[in-house]
Amino acid sequence: MQARGESRGDRARKAQAAREADRKDKAAAKLRENLMRRKSQSRARRAGDADETQGLPAAGTGGAASTAAKSDESS
Repeated sequence: MQARGESRGDRARKAQAAREADRKDKAAAKLRENLMRRKSQSRARRAGDADETQGLPAAGTGGAASTAAKSDESS
């Protein structure tokens, strides 16, 4: 049932505004995360420490499949 004084268009605009606000919040969180990571890398370089990341974060920790692929590449 429709609330008094609120049309379908009004609800659609509110929903779109809510989605846009959520999208902006997520983008801001990603930017903060990226900034923190870059600052950490910069501090590590200034201190002379090695960069502790290896490969892509989505690549996982490596298992039997990754060792098999490495041995195939070296031959």
